[in-house]
Amino acid sequence: MKDLKAIILAAGKGTRMKSETTPKVLHEIMGKPLLGYVLDNVKNITSGQYVIVGHHAEEVSKFVDDNYAKAQTVLQEPQLGTGHAVSMVCPELDEYNGMVLILCGDTPVITEKTLNDFVIYHEKINSDLTVMSTIFDDPTNYGRIIREEDNSLKCIVEEKDATEEQKAVKEVNAGIYCFDWKKFRAAFSDLKSNNAQGEYYLTDIIEWGKSRKLKVNAYVLENSEEIFGVNSRLHLAQATKMINRRNLEKYMEQGVTIVDPDSTWISPDTEIGQDTIIYPSTYIEGKNIIGKNCKIGPCAHLRGYVVICDNIKIGNFVEVKKAKINSNTNVGHLSYIGDSELGERVNIGAGTITANYNAITKKKSKTIIKDDVKIGSNTVLVAPVKIDDGANVGAGSVITKDVPAWALAITRSPLKLLANWVGRKN
Repeated sequence: MKDLKAIILAAGKGTRMKSETTPKVLHEIMGKPLLGYVLDNVKNITSGQYVIVGHHAEEVSKFVDDNYAKAQTVLQEPQLGTGHAVSMVCPELDEYNGMVLILCGDTPVITEKTLNDFVIYHEKINSDLTVMSTIFDDPTNYGRIIREEDNSLKCIVEEKDATEEQKAVKEVNAGIYCFDWKKFRAAFSDLKSNNAQGEYYLTDIIEWGKSRKLKVNAYVLENSEEIFGVNSRLHLAQATKMINRRNLEKYMEQGVTIVDPDSTWISPDTEIGQDTIIYPSTYIEGKNIIGKNCKIGPCAHLRGYVVICDNIKIGNFVEVKKAKINSNTNVGHLSYIGDSELGERVNIGAGTITANYNAITKKKSKTIIKDDVKIGSNTVLVAPVKIDDGANVGAGSVITKDVPAWALAITRSPLKLLANWVGRKN
């Protein structure tokens, strides 16, 4: 395969999202922004990624810079259409002689396999430009794919410009392109904005290529769900369900029991071992590793950067964040484990809290609990703190100092009994 680079269009405002603070591509699905899904699906099949930014450019650029080493952002200002957006990358690719994959930053349902198959098809048929398409029973509002007699791509006709015969076509433009950069680079200098919006359209490169006798084709995507674009909060919820359903099916095929898929949410960046059981109303977001033979939930919440080893029970209404829990440990219900490391054979009683946040300094500290420790119910461990091997902590304690190995730590006020107090009140 020739070298391949990706250009991701992420400069739009996303007006229909109705957000003043968050650009569309940074709205999240289970802890990861929409743009993150797209970048994750191209990072393994491309040698570099260019993200076109515009609206809230600083925030989008920071997300890219912080999380994707091979990606860089390119500013589009002002935003004059999709063709103009791609032209912003021309200086970066001045001497480039490979292929370019173009897609939008608001399509989180697309998969790496689909994109890879698309590029392989493009090369296999020796195409100069290939547009991804799909079939919709109701193609309303989509650009129609019009083919030549030899089945190559003739043009894309937007619905407002389509004849009745063209409107009957059910094959539509999916908005993903693959082309030979060297052959099409000049197109982005020739694009015209003679339309009602005064914008430069990416679709115009089709006509440009046809006029120069270049090979232009369309690739039909069988699973039309994958090109679902997020343009509103309703779309965000729909895309979340699509991604989650796909994830849960994958886990169940790999030997994980999902008791109630309708109420369980698990991010695609979570790994789960065989024979683990996920009980209803559990929400797992971000990046996590869950081992074998674990029981999670019901009503548990894993907030990301959690490593759970084998044979572990996370009880109902337990929240875990940025923590490692070693094998054969139980975390009782109604507990919070954050910024912590738990050893093997630890028992965390119900209602235990790792108090990891200092509201004055705004810093988070770590709780370390070594092997064979027993923490009684309704205990608060005020970080930074270490509970050494085999120690026991009595129920209802507030622990502010390290506890040595095999010691008993208990902070409890003396019990007071006031005889016949209730009787006197009555």
